[in-house]
Amino acid sequence: MTTSDILAIDSHAHFGRYVHTDPLISEFSSGEGALVTRRAKACGIQWTIASPLAGLLPRGRTVDVAPANDAAFREVPTVPGLLQYVIVNPLQPKTYNQARTMLKSLWCVGIKIHPEEHAYRIADHGEELFSFFEELGAPVMTHSGCPNSLPEDFVPFANRHPGARVLLAHLGNGSGANGRVDLQVRAAQAAKHGNLWVDTSSARSILPGLIEWGVRELGAERVLFGSDSPLYDVAMHRTRIDTAELTDAAKRLILRENAVKFFHLDRLPSAGFATA
Repeated sequence: MTTSDILAIDSHAHFGRYVHTDPLISEFSSGEGALVTRRAKACGIQWTIASPLAGLLPRGRTVDVAPANDAAFREVPTVPGLLQYVIVNPLQPKTYNQARTMLKSLWCVGIKIHPEEHAYRIADHGEELFSFFEELGAPVMTHSGCPNSLPEDFVPFANRHPGARVLLAHLGNGSGANGRVDLQVRAAQAAKHGNLWVDTSSARSILPGLIEWGVRELGAERVLFGSDSPLYDVAMHRTRIDTAELTDAAKRLILRENAVKFFHLDRLPSAGFATA
């Protein structure tokens, strides 16, 4: 068995229509759930954990997240291989109640937050969010690396709330800090309870050596595979891990085992859901 035979878990994906001023970019970066999972299956991914783009775009505070969460909750169990993030926006309190309810289902396995798309600073809302994360004990994935979501700004809240478990997306993204590539790893290292993780979904993953450096610095146990599909090509991200200069054991952790543990996926039915 080679690492390319591992049934991977993509911890960072989306589905729906991408909104961009360039219509071609909108077209290329859009994809319904069935398309996202078809592409994933073609490169050996068993489960794809996704949030609906309708709850994130267009950028700004005017997006009503709740209808997108509701639509995703109905659609996801009908698409084999697809799992749901329920989106929480602290500017829309009703999304907290949605999370409490939806996370009781098998197919809704985590919370997604996006300070950039929802136009708030994690430094301003981190205390209420991390208190909520700790209350629910649910895994969380967040965009990171841009001005509203600098990885270092998550650290004080992670240190005050050891029961919160947060995955910092986009290893190498430092667009909010002069392009630095070390922000996510340094933040995870500074989390004194070990409750910050990093995913590989950044375009910066194509830099030779970046993923390998992140694993050396942080340990393979704290790095999860993510693609940001359909915005990025999922096969490219999968191949990047398969061909990384890492041990097979490290690749297995990144591609699958860390996600199983982080999201408690060992409880999922291998044959899919009743409505699939």
